[in-house]
Amino acid sequence: MERAEPTTSQPPALVVDAANVVGSRPDGWWTDRKGATLTLRNHLAVLAREGLAWPYAGPNGPRVSPHIVLVAEGQARGLDSADGVEVVDAAGEGDDEIVDTVRRLLAEAPARPVVVATADRELRSRVQALGAAVMSARAVRHPAE
Repeated sequence: MERAEPTTSQPPALVVDAANVVGSRPDGWWTDRKGATLTLRNHLAVLAREGLAWPYAGPNGPRVSPHIVLVAEGQARGLDSADGVEVVDAAGEGDDEIVDTVRRLLAEAPARPVVVATADRELRSRVQALGAAVMSARAVRHPAE
């Protein structure tokens, strides 16, 4: 994971590419995309509630509760937000919505660290050009590893 040092007291933001993270594990998600995205949203709500070790806090650093944004597209759209997880439905391409979400978050708090969880190389390049850091889908699914 690339690291960005926090320069604000604003909680960091974690933007999750739902399609990419759900698709990173061959567990039958293709038979129920919305259900798989719901499972991911619920997992993220636990992370938001319990906090997670943030990459720039160091191995013994404090756990933080980031502002989590889950971007859903296609058949996975239509989920409600949950405590600690804002769900954004992409009207078109999910990648474009993720880029717009990163822009919005940085406009709201320019010094806030923003990290995007995706394995999509092109999307990683696009959000890094805006100043966001990136992390893998695995790091979202298994943050303790």
